Amino acid sequence: MTIPNSNAFRHRNRFTRVLIGTGVALLPTLIGAAQPQSSGWQSRDPAQQVQASTSGSHSGQIVRPSAPINSMSTVQGVDYREIDRYANSLVAGQRVPGLAIAVVRNGRIEFMKGYGITDTSRPEPVDTHTVFRLASLSKSFASALASLLVQQGRIHWNDGVTRWVPSFRLPTQSATDRVTVENLVSQSVGLPKNAFDRDIEANLDYPSAVAKLATVNMKCAPGDCYSYQNVAFSLIGDVVFAATGNFYPEAVERLIFKPLGMNDASYGLGGIQASPRWARPHVGRAGAWRSLTPKPTYYRLAPAAGVNASISDMAQWMIAQTGHRTDVLPENVLDNMHSAKVKSPTELRGSSWRRGRLNDASYGLGWRVYNYAGHRVIFHGGAVEGYRGAMALVPERDLGLVILWNSSSSLPSGLMPTIVDRALNIPGLPWLPKEITGLGEQTVPADLSAPDPEGND
Repeated sequence: MTIPNSNAFRHRNRFTRVLIGTGVALLPTLIGAAQPQSSGWQSRDPAQQVQASTSGSHSGQIVRPSAPINSMSTVQGVDYREIDRYANSLVAGQRVPGLAIAVVRNGRIEFMKGYGITDTSRPEPVDTHTVFRLASLSKSFASALASLLVQQGRIHWNDGVTRWVPSFRLPTQSATDRVTVENLVSQSVGLPKNAFDRDIEANLDYPSAVAKLATVNMKCAPGDCYSYQNVAFSLIGDVVFAATGNFYPEAVERLIFKPLGMNDASYGLGGIQASPRWARPHVGRAGAWRSLTPKPTYYRLAPAAGVNASISDMAQWMIAQTGHRTDVLPENVLDNMHSAKVKSPTELRGSSWRRGRLNDASYGLGWRVYNYAGHRVIFHGGAVEGYRGAMALVPERDLGLVILWNSSSSLPSGLMPTIVDRALNIPGLPWLPKEITGLGEQTVPADLSAPDPEGND
């Protein structure tokens, strides 16, 4: 069930753009070197701009930030000095142990920085190559891989899942036969919300969880309603294996990670533990943060929650998702991924910024599609024990942002709507508490510390 979309990205022209308010012409830079190791905040240097090829493709090259220019720290409504101050306040006194932020615009990294520490028991500074667990932000990679295979003709969106996974069963034969590949990644299989997630958390293996899908009462017929899934979503990995003969993580690495230069990215518990620098998960205990060993449970659902990545990796992912790496993610693939497929009205009753900003909500392919105060915003969040993250695309500003942090706190969640409000020139609401912003007259939403209804906890 596809909801018509007339608001595809309007700003995918990869040629000269004018930076309003500065008079500086911005040209995407093609630089094939690795990303800088600096954890300092990054802006853009017009002296280092190089004209892009007329094809608009970066041809496998990495787009990196230019050297910092403090005089350009306010760009089209987003004051990065303000964001930097808020982020520093979040890690001050270990309100949260560590976090990382990246903002891209017009195919360039506009701001990128790590804050705080990787581990309260053995602290090291978070930098732009510190690896975090992405939890449900992983779903965008699954939908992208499936989309690429559809474009190649290897699979089709209307293929029945049983064509590729003959053992797949739902409670009735009619429901089983009706589930398509698109239903898996658009959260429209028709199962109850988060079916068998608790069993996964209790250490049930993935094949056994999939087998249990045959025992649950359906919420609706496949394709007829939205219901967020992790187990059923992960069947897309089985489809990929059946269609290509490649294990799902290997296919993502070959078609997405390597072409985009996501050199810190990996899958699974072994992947994050093998990273040279990675952020440990933290939970609150007796008024202090306690670092943990990551649990393997949701890693078993690789398409739904298996990716590890640094903020540097995610900046490259946002550049691709905003249409500036058509050599890896063609524009028609992005338009389909970012198109609403099924309404998700429960999102309108979610966290405070959702209630305060959303007029409409749907699920696309591995992404949420929002009417955010009259503006189109593409979003996904993620949460698993000790890690959280949020990412958003603002098409009319050609902007993408990612925030990753290594604790169960919801406090950094307010950074995302704060940046989006600034970029869209919407009068700001207090998405962050006054002890973070320093603005004493704000009234903090009462549920600020409550978890967002997103991801896998």
